[in-house]
Amino acid sequence: MADVQRIIDQIMNDEKLRRSSHFSDRIYTSEPILTTARQMATYLPDRYREMRAISRWQQDGDGSRGRWLSEAELFYRQGIFMEDFEDDCPYHGTFKSFYPTYNAMSDRQLRGYFTWRAAVRRGSIEETSLSFAYVYLYELLCGIGVADPLDGFGKFKAFWDAYRAFAPEIDRYARVWLQDYVVYHGLDPQLVADQKNVAFDRLLIELQAVTEIALARPQAAVRGKKSAKASGALLPVDAGFEDRMLRAVDALSTYRIGTSRMYREQPEGLRHVACATYVQLVRYYDKHRKCGLIESLFGSRARLPYTMFASAVFFAKTPHPDAVVDLTPLSRFTCEGGLWTCERVHGSRSRSSKLGDAMRAVDRLMRVRKVCAHQLKDEKIPRYLEQIIEREIDAWELWERSHAPRRIDIDLTKLSGIRSAAAETREALLIDEEREDVPPAEPAQAEPATEPAATREEPSTPRAPVAGPAPAQAAHDAADDSSPFPPAQAAYLRALIANDPQARAEAVRETPEDLLVDAINETAFDLIGDTVVEFGESGPTVVEDYREDLEELLA
Repeated sequence: MADVQRIIDQIMNDEKLRRSSHFSDRIYTSEPILTTARQMATYLPDRYREMRAISRWQQDGDGSRGRWLSEAELFYRQGIFMEDFEDDCPYHGTFKSFYPTYNAMSDRQLRGYFTWRAAVRRGSIEETSLSFAYVYLYELLCGIGVADPLDGFGKFKAFWDAYRAFAPEIDRYARVWLQDYVVYHGLDPQLVADQKNVAFDRLLIELQAVTEIALARPQAAVRGKKSAKASGALLPVDAGFEDRMLRAVDALSTYRIGTSRMYREQPEGLRHVACATYVQLVRYYDKHRKCGLIESLFGSRARLPYTMFASAVFFAKTPHPDAVVDLTPLSRFTCEGGLWTCERVHGSRSRSSKLGDAMRAVDRLMRVRKVCAHQLKDEKIPRYLEQIIEREIDAWELWERSHAPRRIDIDLTKLSGIRSAAAETREALLIDEEREDVPPAEPAQAEPATEPAATREEPSTPRAPVAGPAPAQAAHDAADDSSPFPPAQAAYLRALIANDPQARAEAVRETPEDLLVDAINETAFDLIGDTVVEFGESGPTVVEDYREDLEELLA
């Protein structure tokens, strides 16, 4: 040590150095210019001493009384004093504190913090003790080193985005503080539109919206040929609305039914049954439970006291004025007399496992019904839920069958045979006088081989005059003309209503009965909104509920 001090004294007493221009204009204080390593470790610039001199006890002007500053106010006053200060003494140790402030730091940690902060302000964010990072965020919340609230928001978010790569756990507090910062300073809520809490509110709002639309829709019914009437929650099918509803349900469910194998194979059916099951669950909860489905899954809305920047060191010189801030339609913050309250949905803020269980049950039972190769493991679910899903699957299958596109195959090679049979029938129906009036038909010309069979024309043969219809038949045709049903369908319906087997047999002579019934039901669905003829044990019968409607239409 003596040798080190001797070298320092020798340098400082050197005449050439003393006359150097670097020293000629300096004003020296009691601080040493050259120090040993041990002296450097304990050296503290006067600015820090002055900061530490800011007393927690504040005396009134007349000296009669005073008050103790809170830790947050002391931090604020010291921070304002050191707002523009920079140091150049890196600290490679560790600083950990449950409630980090300047007072919690040692002299070396203080110098290390202000050295690190200077680099951060220059845009160089390096990993350090997490407590240092929190102190920097506290400064921004208190407005230290900030030009205005919008500048503070930008600096806070930029630092958080960068530092979370070193310490992801900083998200726990920084996310809430940033949201509070927007509310406290009345900034545009869109600044935090991508934050988790705000995004969750948007999902919940969308789910409530589609739920209200679905509940307002009347429940429809569908009938099968050989089965009873079945009701469905979302019939008739609206693919666009179901897509919207499934996205809303899927976003808040732990089971992602929209990405399942079954959805890739049969999206229309699984989408419809999943949405219809959700709607029926909403109705079930409204009828049998104290709270609705959405409230049971995610909580109810309530107004409770709220602490701005909870768990942070925060101080404001003046109380916040009265204010009402709607961060989202489901989150309203109110300040009255400096005290904050928050009205929002208080409960789960994540995907619902109960909703996920219901969606998984839909997927599993649909796979069982469709006999898919990839089955899901059977897990116990409430009986009422299983019944709801089974009923909705039944309704969907009936709807699917009744609205399946009909395929008609025409064998063009048999057209010539049909023409021949028609000619023979026409010839047999002619009386002798009519047959004498018909000139002999010219031989048919060979048809081009390349001409489609469906467009070939018969040889031109003058048709003999045919006697007009009988008066009764003419009246019947006139009635058919006024009916919305084609003549063949109208005749068949009249036969069913009158329970006339002979007329019924005449009506289906040209068209198979099952095809005629399907055609009648299609026409009736546009007129009445339901099928009017169903197959029973004794064959087709008119649905009694619509007998009077059909009689009016056929009148």
